[in-house]
Amino acid sequence: MTDEELIEGILNKNQATFKILVDKYQFLVLNTCNSFLHNKTFSEDVTQEVFIEVFLSIHKFKKEAKLSTWLYRISVNKSLNFIRDNKKNNLFKSIENFFLGEGNQELQISDNEHETSENEAIQKERIELLHKSINALSKNQKVAFTLHKIENLSYKQISEVMNLSLSSVEGLIHRAKINVQRGILSFYKKK
Repeated sequence: MTDEELIEGILNKNQATFKILVDKYQFLVLNTCNSFLHNKTFSEDVTQEVFIEVFLSIHKFKKEAKLSTWLYRISVNKSLNFIRDNKKNNLFKSIENFFLGEGNQELQISDNEHETSENEAIQKERIELLHKSINALSKNQKVAFTLHKIENLSYKQISEVMNLSLSSVEGLIHRAKINVQRGILSFYKKK
């Protein structure tokens, strides 16, 4: 089925067509969400939210853009909203725990930590550092950088998803690369 046929079927509330759309684009949406959330369970939850949003708002889809571009845009926005909301929830939980006296809970350490080889520990540290550096970027830099480096979208595709000019996307990605490098370098300078 073409994207146009999928859109028409969903507009007519055809559930079989919607299932075809989900099957066709589930991997794209899940990977995009996971690029931002770095957690399989959260990514799966947000992916479901994306497809619910698609089903409920397909009538808002402007047909001058590609369906995949629209799905990227919804996936990015839902992922960023999840991060924002999760930060708020964590802040409220921290404050609640502080005032209720639950802040002194013991940290659980898995036995697998002791079995992890030194190389695996170094690799894990590098990945965490990269994620921290990416998460420290401004919202637009983070979106552009993630879509380019992790989702392998071209600058042109990113400009369509973000609704920005090509030169703006180039600038965002350039500044993001510099800021990620600075974040990593400052970590190693502190060591």
